[in-house]
Amino acid sequence: AKNILFDENGFAKFDVYKNSNFYVTLQLSVAGNHNILNALACTSVCDYYGITPEIIAKSLKQFSGASRRLEFKGKLNNNISIFDDYAHHPTEIKATANAIKNKIHNESWVIFQPHTYSRTKLLLDEFADAISNFDNIILLDIYAAREQNTYNISSKDLANKITSLGKKVSYIPNFDEVIKHIKTNVKENDIIITLGA
Repeated sequence: AKNILFDENGFAKFDVYKNSNFYVTLQLSVAGNHNILNALACTSVCDYYGITPEIIAKSLKQFSGASRRLEFKGKLNNNISIFDDYAHHPTEIKATANAIKNKIHNESWVIFQPHTYSRTKLLLDEFADAISNFDNIILLDIYAAREQNTYNISSKDLANKITSLGKKVSYIPNFDEVIKHIKTNVKENDIIITLGA
């Protein structure tokens, strides 16, 4: 991929080269550098099977993403965009944080609910590092799923770890209180992302 440009939504437009020769220009309808890589892989497979560059370009432009992967849910007053993302692993969270960097916005708000005590305990440092890529961080209680908390871990531990990295974080265990907090603090052109399984 060469000549990569991003529009206001963070969607990439770029030229694809094959064996150092121009192949096709692609314009995506999904955000993130990882989706440029996905599009290149898709283009390679399609080319191998003889699908024309024109069909590849048209098909990739029409693809608007998988459900709950930085899925646009709507806008509030003051041009506040809301997205939902299934990310519940640090690698996925970093990809989401990087994807929104190319979107034109004021500040990012992430509302994160960790998924399972075991994963939170095992990847505490990685979660803190990944979550700290957002401007405003709100943590809910850990969603236990199938587990009992035999790990002696809570979202407060994650909040403390994020704070130790120099980031401000709000631990708000109640969904209604999160909504009140967002309504009071979100500003024009902000992005809100609900994050977690």
